[in-house]
Amino acid sequence: MLDLELLRSFVSVVEAGGFTRAGARIHRTQSTVSQQIKRLEEDVGQVLLHRDGKDVRPTEAGERLLSYARRLLSLAEEARDVLRQPGGEGAIRLGIPEDFAAYRLTKLLGAFSRSHPRLRLDVRADQSKHLARDLERGELDLALYKREAGAKDAIAVWPERVHWVTSKSHPVDVNVPSVPLIGFPLGCIYRAGAIHALESAGRAWHTAYTSSSLSGIQAAVAAGMGLSILSEMAIQSDHRVLTAKDGFAPINKTEVALMASPDAGPATLRLAERLAEFCDNVQTKAA
Repeated sequence: MLDLELLRSFVSVVEAGGFTRAGARIHRTQSTVSQQIKRLEEDVGQVLLHRDGKDVRPTEAGERLLSYARRLLSLAEEARDVLRQPGGEGAIRLGIPEDFAAYRLTKLLGAFSRSHPRLRLDVRADQSKHLARDLERGELDLALYKREAGAKDAIAVWPERVHWVTSKSHPVDVNVPSVPLIGFPLGCIYRAGAIHALESAGRAWHTAYTSSSLSGIQAAVAAGMGLSILSEMAIQSDHRVLTAKDGFAPINKTEVALMASPDAGPATLRLAERLAEFCDNVQTKAA
C-alpha cells in the first residue's frame, strides 16, 4: 500500500517546485522531505522526480502518479472529516483581502467547499489590518493578508508587486503641485506606503477619494479622480501603470502572508495548503 505521508510530500514537492518550499508547507525539514521521496521511489520502483540543481519536476512516472496521489489524499481527508465530526459540521473562519476575493480565489474556495461537504466555510473579505487583528483575537482560524515585508512568523509569504496607477482615458497630470490620492481609509498599508513615498520625494498630496471598497477605488482611478497604488491583480484595463520615468517608482516593500491560529485543526491546515498553492501559481505567472 502507498504511504499517504509519502504521497503528501511528493505532491507538495511537485506543487512547490522544490524540497525546501515543500518542507515549509508540510512542516518538515528539507532532508526529511528528500528522504521521504527516496522511500516513495523505492516503494514504486520508479524515479519520480528530475533533480536539476534547485529545479525539480516530475518524470513521466511522476506525472502518472501525481493524479492518483491527489485523489488518494483528497479521499483520506474526506474520510477523516466524516469520522471526526459524525454528529455535525465543523467550521473554518477565513479572512482574505478584497482584491483576492474579487480574483480567482472564489473558485478555489468553492471547490474546497464541495470537496468537504461537512465543513462550513465562513469567509470574510476585509482590510488587512482588521484581518491581522481578528486572527490575533481568535476570531479567525486562517488569514491571508498584506503586511510590510520582513516578518518571519507565517506559514508562507509572497512579495507583492504594487504599482502607482492613473486613468488610461483621463490621466492625472503627474506634475501637479499636490498629488490627488485615492485609497482605502486610514490604516491601509497601501495608503501609508503611498504617503511615505510622496513625502520622501518632497511632494505635496491631498486626499481626493477614500473608499473601503476595492471596486470603488478602481472606478475612481478609471474616472481620473486621482492616483492610487494597487496590486497587479487589482489593476484593470482602464488603468495605466505609472513608472519611474513618470516619477512614480513601484512600491515593493509589502508582502502577502498566510497565517493560521495556533490551534488550527487539520481541515484548516489543508485549506492553508490550497491557498499556498494558489499564491505560488499567481506568483509564478506574474514573474
